[in-house]
Amino acid sequence: MSGADATPQGSLPALPPESGAPGQGEAKSSSAADLPPGICVSILHTGKAVRLTAQTPADFLTTIAKANVSWVNFGVDELAGDGEFVASLLGFSSSLVSLLCRAGPSAYEDLDSELGLRLPVVRVRGMQVEVFPLLVFVRKGLVLTVHERGKVVRMAKFARYADTFMRKIPHDAPMQDKLTLLLIRILNENNDRNFDGLRTLEDAGERLAAFLLNPEGKASDLGRQVYEMKSALIAYLDTLWASLDVIQNLRYGDAELISDDDQILGRVGILADDITRQISLSEHMSEVLASGLEVLQSIYNNQLQKLNNKLALFVGVLTLLGTAVLVPNTLATAIGAMPGGWPYGNDAYWGLMLASTVVSTGVAWYWVRRRGWIPDVE
Repeated sequence: MSGADATPQGSLPALPPESGAPGQGEAKSSSAADLPPGICVSILHTGKAVRLTAQTPADFLTTIAKANVSWVNFGVDELAGDGEFVASLLGFSSSLVSLLCRAGPSAYEDLDSELGLRLPVVRVRGMQVEVFPLLVFVRKGLVLTVHERGKVVRMAKFARYADTFMRKIPHDAPMQDKLTLLLIRILNENNDRNFDGLRTLEDAGERLAAFLLNPEGKASDLGRQVYEMKSALIAYLDTLWASLDVIQNLRYGDAELISDDDQILGRVGILADDITRQISLSEHMSEVLASGLEVLQSIYNNQLQKLNNKLALFVGVLTLLGTAVLVPNTLATAIGAMPGGWPYGNDAYWGLMLASTVVSTGVAWYWVRRRGWIPDVE
């Protein structure tokens, strides 16, 4: 596509699923020809909404110049290279892009005439949590979102009805209010899609609970699944805290491009409250998992104790049997070695054997009971 093409509502190009990554053989280039199509939604000064797609952000410049407020979304191969190319072409400083690209999972950079945010995009598959960056740039009349192509498509999906939302922004409102309302809607869209990850983790937790109920499950498999579940929850919580940090900075940072209207800032507070609730739910889920582990440990300890009791009983019985046989056998051996044999007759001999067996067995029984190898019989 050589230039910007107006696209009617409902006829945007088919979107890929928000999964997978670009193929390893894809060329990495900052040239405009290699950039994927971008989306621009603008509200003109006449109040008319315009939605465009283009291969290069340069094709949006004319529309942005004539618009009252615009939102542009671009997917790039590399944020540090292609992302800087897109942002610079749309009027943002390269230093702002560099700051956001070097930042951690989240960032908030206020340069007075322009504002930059770095937000985490969470994608959960089973117990695997993947996090990708979403860069948001704000200057007078324009909000730009940049992300890695093929890994984040939620913004392109939002573009399907972004013009409907932007038409609802009061036309006579101050520019700061318009930018803030648009930015809040973008942040909310990202948060909502991130919150879907908790439902996926809950489903994985249900499968783990079913595994716990299976008495034939292998302990090694259970340990691996519990570890994966715990790691997924920690990674998910980290992204929520990162998102909350950005929103709190946006709310209290007093940036020049952000509205001072208390009602609009209250909406930012609602976003923070939503994330806080998700954090609470995630922490509660972590507590439930920890409780399940304690119950599981108790079950294993109980089974181990039963096995120990059986072994102790077995050792006690063997001790009694050995004593009952060993002591009389030792006496018989000693008597047989006496010079001239046993002088007291057979009755006395068998009486001695019987008495030694009873006494030695009784002593052994008492000793085994004192050791706890045979439980008390009530």
